[in-house]
Amino acid sequence: MPVKITSVEPNSPAQRAGIQKGDTLVSINSNQICDVLDYRFYETNQHLSIVLHNEKDEPRTVEIRKGEYESIGLEFETYLMDRQHSCRNHCVFCFIDQLPKGMRDTLYFKDDDERLSFLFGNYITLTNMSDHDVERIIEMHISPVNISVHTTNPELRVRMMGNRFAGESLRILYRLADAGIRLNCQLVLCKGLNDGEELERSLNDLGALHPSVQSIALVPFGMTKFREGLYPLEPYNEAAARGVIEIAEGYGARFLQKYGRRLCYAADEFYLKANRPIPPAEFYGDFDQLDNGVGMLANFRQEMEDALQDFSPPKKERSVTLITGTAAYPFLLKLLDELRIKCHNLTCNLIPITNDFFGHTITVSGLVTGGDILKQLKGKPLGDELLLPNTMLRREGDIFLDDVSLEDLRRAFGVKVTVVPNDGYAFLQAIIGSDESCQNRWLQ
Repeated sequence: MPVKITSVEPNSPAQRAGIQKGDTLVSINSNQICDVLDYRFYETNQHLSIVLHNEKDEPRTVEIRKGEYESIGLEFETYLMDRQHSCRNHCVFCFIDQLPKGMRDTLYFKDDDERLSFLFGNYITLTNMSDHDVERIIEMHISPVNISVHTTNPELRVRMMGNRFAGESLRILYRLADAGIRLNCQLVLCKGLNDGEELERSLNDLGALHPSVQSIALVPFGMTKFREGLYPLEPYNEAAARGVIEIAEGYGARFLQKYGRRLCYAADEFYLKANRPIPPAEFYGDFDQLDNGVGMLANFRQEMEDALQDFSPPKKERSVTLITGTAAYPFLLKLLDELRIKCHNLTCNLIPITNDFFGHTITVSGLVTGGDILKQLKGKPLGDELLLPNTMLRREGDIFLDDVSLEDLRRAFGVKVTVVPNDGYAFLQAIIGSDESCQNRWLQ
């Protein structure tokens, strides 16, 4: 499917070749261009023969010579260059099905797009992929691909995902593995469904696909208070979470002995639910599943400890307030206690935000809403600055899930509001502020 060009970057190879806004890109080196994967893959060659149609649908061919991997310089109407692929499943644990009415439209869209796995690290279920899609990934050797497996039991996968093709689509997983495509897998665990013996089956099956399978994340499903009429599920309690960790660590130890890497990890949320200590940073190897909440706290703690080694307290007194979800509160409180010992002129308050919006079973920072922050901080002394993690905001970094904005918080509280990246160095820098006395070599 040809795609229309919306702009041409000045002084780019495309502009020098005479390509214009409004032209339609048809093919590169005789390869049809349908979307961003085609474009990114085929534009890497140094010599390009590009077929275009102008606005009168008249064809022409231009030749371009450029540096390897240098961009041609074309922009299109969307970053995917066509429509985003939506999910065809009806998973029993789907978080979007548990959203209340009246939120912004984009939150209700369920994506399941292999291009987004390549571009942004999104997870895909494989259930809406064609043979052409699979062949293209293998031909282009796109790696890694992030896959929501959930279970390797075909019948159980059909039941959990509400799609009669969900079991059959597991063949794509094995096909990609046979082709040497690196795979990060996740299992969203539901108590009593795909944990226990079913989890062990899945870990045995996926572990056998090493080295193609490079990591397996075990993540608990999120349960909001809006589950009326949905499949009956129970949230993980302390005992059940401990059971998942025991299986994960047991298989991880076996994989480490056999392959030299653990492969299998329970998400940080399981450790918090189980009241178990977060393992050290070295436990997580290359942190392949960091964005999936696996090893995030261990990495953060290591960064914070490294930063504190090269730390000098600010000369001026400073008072700040930090907010977090209820799950991470004890973990962060311990880190801040270490900082307070070194910094006597710093007042650093940590406040856990209870999730009244989605329900108290939701405890992670990434699902805290602006409305709950406004309500729970009202009337409280916040000091010089309010700090909040960037995971609470959408990708653009401006609004919360409930459409409350950062500016709403600033107006309501009358203090500076700062968004802090999930990074131990940035976290410490934000707490101590911009005092030049604390600008040590770790900040330079």
